[in-house]
Amino acid sequence: MARGGANRPALPVVASGRVSVCDSRVFRFMRRLEHNWLSRRIRRRAALHWNAILASLQHDDRPLRDSTRDEALGLHAVLGRLLHRSEAAITAARGSLARMVLPAGTDWRWRPQVLQARIDHRSLVAPQSGAWLSPEVSLYHDCPDRALILRQRRNRRTTDLTDYALVLEVLGFRGSYLSYSLGLPPEAVSDLAGYHIIRLDALIEAERPITLYARLNIQQGPNTETMLRKMGDDVQGKGGRRVIEFDLGYAELSARKVDKAWIDLILEAPAMNAVTLRDIVLSRHPRAQM
Repeated sequence: MARGGANRPALPVVASGRVSVCDSRVFRFMRRLEHNWLSRRIRRRAALHWNAILASLQHDDRPLRDSTRDEALGLHAVLGRLLHRSEAAITAARGSLARMVLPAGTDWRWRPQVLQARIDHRSLVAPQSGAWLSPEVSLYHDCPDRALILRQRRNRRTTDLTDYALVLEVLGFRGSYLSYSLGLPPEAVSDLAGYHIIRLDALIEAERPITLYARLNIQQGPNTETMLRKMGDDVQGKGGRRVIEFDLGYAELSARKVDKAWIDLILEAPAMNAVTLRDIVLSRHPRAQM
C-alpha cells in the first residue's frame, strides 16, 4: 500500500503536449498555481535566468548548446500555445454587445469602432481644437499650450470587452474646457423621437479623481438641442463604471427629422491627469408608457 497519498488526486501525465487527468480537481489546482506567490516567484526567476543567457550571448559569438537550444524551443512552443489559448478565450469573451442585458424594447445598441479596430493614426499630440482622431472621435479645448495627447491604446486585460481603449493625457492645462466627441451613427437618429431614452454605459479610469459630464447633442436643421448629465461621483482608479440616461421627453425636439447626434465627454479640471475610456456602449429604448 502506498504511504500517505491514498486520497490525493492523480498527477497529470504529460504526453505530446496534452495533459491527461482523472480528477478535475487537478485542473483547479493547476489554475491556482497561476496566482500562487511561490509560482510567480519561480516564473520570475526563470525569466531572469533566460535573460542572463541572452545577455551572455551578446558578448560571446559561440552558439547555444544543443541541449539549451532544445529547452528554449520547448519553452517557446509551450508559451506559444498558452498565449494562443489565452487570446482565444479573450476573443470569445468579447463581441458580447448582442448579449448585453439592456432595457426592454431596446432597438439600437452601439459600441464605437475606434474601440474595436486599430486606426491608421493612433494619436493626437498637441492637437488643435476640433482635430479628429478618427471619423468618430474629435477633440475640443481652449488650452493655449495644447499640452494634450489623445491616443488609441490596446486593451490587454482578460475582462476587457473591447480590443482598444481611448486615453486622454493632460499635462499643464490653462484652458477653461476640454472634451472629446463621439459622433453617433445614422441608425441612432433614425425615427428618433421624444418618447426615446438614450442610455450610456461606460467603463472609465483616471489616475487622479476627476469629475466627468456627458452631453447629448441633437441637431435638427439650424437648431441643436443639448442635454447635460453628470457621470456620477468623481472617477478615480480602475473599474469606474457609469450608466446614465437621457430622456428625450425633456428635450425640446420638433417634429422634423433629426439630422445628426453626438456625445461630448467633458472633463472638469483635467490638469496633470490621464483618463482612459475602456469601453462605452450607447443604446436606445422607448420610455415606459402609463
